[in-house]
Amino acid sequence: MQVLKSQSIKPRRISELLMKVGSIRCYVSSCRAVLLPRFGGPEVLELRPDVPVPDLKSNEVLVRARAVSINPLDTRMRSGYGRSIFEPLLPLILGRDISGEVAAVGASVRSLTVRQEVFGALHPTAVRGTYADYAILSEEELSPKPASVTHVEASAIPFAALTAWRALKSTARITEGQRLLVVGGGGAVGFAAIQLAVAAGCHVTTTCGNQSINRVMAAGAEQAVDYTAEDIEVVIKGKFDAVLDTIGVPETERISINLLNRGGHYMTLQGEAAALSDRYGLPIGLPMATAVLLKKRIQYQYSHGIEYSWIYMRADSEGLHEIQRLSEAGKLNIPVEKTFSITQVREAHEAKDKKKILGKVVLELD
Repeated sequence: MQVLKSQSIKPRRISELLMKVGSIRCYVSSCRAVLLPRFGGPEVLELRPDVPVPDLKSNEVLVRARAVSINPLDTRMRSGYGRSIFEPLLPLILGRDISGEVAAVGASVRSLTVRQEVFGALHPTAVRGTYADYAILSEEELSPKPASVTHVEASAIPFAALTAWRALKSTARITEGQRLLVVGGGGAVGFAAIQLAVAAGCHVTTTCGNQSINRVMAAGAEQAVDYTAEDIEVVIKGKFDAVLDTIGVPETERISINLLNRGGHYMTLQGEAAALSDRYGLPIGLPMATAVLLKKRIQYQYSHGIEYSWIYMRADSEGLHEIQRLSEAGKLNIPVEKTFSITQVREAHEAKDKKKILGKVVLELD
């Protein structure tokens, strides 16, 4: 692989040079990145100008970021969620979603080429995230960017949509004609799940706040229940083949379990593996989490005849390409409420922490 040295070159100039070398496989040696040196509030985030860019492995792709979205996982990690895993690895670079252009590819990469516009998302446990001018993702974590959307719009989609995809397609294996309940359809994962299920020909009911009713109905939900004003157990009728619970508190779990057909799937985003590991340490916490999950699976299989799962995002090349196709066709989107420059990352995190912005927030990189 040819090396392009660049410590002293500004990000925009680096991009111009990369464009000039065309298909030559090359990479930058350092770039701007937002580091998390310790856990805490937004003030701990540091935008540094010369963070090293590692060598590419054979299956990896260097992406020049144009936009990266802020996920709830980012603010939770910044505050210490996953401490048992990440504390020994500090400083971290936060960020999972990305949209940008391919700047270089590893030796075995075949599906993507230099200068191609792409979008994608890293695994939840990735240490070098996407809050940087240049991010590294594996080939299977990326797909061509939908041409019909901007980088800002594209960056909001992958992590949330892949989380929903894993629940609906990989776990519940939804099929046309089935009934799905999405608890918390106003959030990014819930909203993506509604659109994926509608595209699959399912009948979707969702709970959400009043401000999201019109949006989820426009996305194809057949019933939207305002959980702040209505009794879910009274208003929702019939049984469901699958429930995706994005809230995951005991009350929503209890209600959801009772709304499932025998043989149905209850899936929650609020698995306890990280929380128990943070509380008791990895050697004790992970076995405890495994035991808790197994106990619940056995309990609900015996009492209700249903499957119980904790859902986490994972790379899925097939899923990402289907998400790309649906987005290109205008059937899948995650609305962006506000954008910030990467230099305003602290302000963006503060706005999310204080719930000043309820919708999706994206960081733009120039």
